[in-house]
Amino acid sequence: MENTLAAMRVGLRGLVHNPLAQGAAAIRHRRTQRNWKPQRVDGIVDGLILFDGVCLLCSRSVRFVLERDPAARFRFAPIESAYGTALATRLGITAGTPETNAAIIGGWAYFKSDAAIQVLARLPRWSWARWLRVVPRPLRNWLYDLTARNRYRVFGRTEQCFVPTPDVAARFVGDGIAPTG
Repeated sequence: MENTLAAMRVGLRGLVHNPLAQGAAAIRHRRTQRNWKPQRVDGIVDGLILFDGVCLLCSRSVRFVLERDPAARFRFAPIESAYGTALATRLGITAGTPETNAAIIGGWAYFKSDAAIQVLARLPRWSWARWLRVVPRPLRNWLYDLTARNRYRVFGRTEQCFVPTPDVAARFVGDGIAPTG
């Protein structure tokens, strides 16, 4: 009987101290606890978009903004770069498995659907996108999350981070630069 109890304790201890189980639980807990409301940030360049550089949907979104931003208001940082990873960590985004993008506008970090609306609304002929804010955030973010969860399966994934063309490379923030503030 004692051996059985000792084995059960070891088994329970192994389960409790299993880093993979704790990591998955922590991620689930963080996902359910984070509301992704805009947050005030200092020391980050205005107009910076943090994106998943290996996600084809995210890379297409970057191209979409580049083509419609003649004033070059927006700059981009792939989350896979040193700068992007440090910024993601600072903003509470898990860099290895990002569940949101981020847009820094006017000293505020916007996430999920708020980020998309804020960026779109600042592009020429897209100011109407501001009206999307009337849709409740939980509904907007539910649609965002549905797309984000399936983005690799539906749109694809590349093993190499998005590589900008030479004419727009200056608008990308990458390795060797750390976020300030």
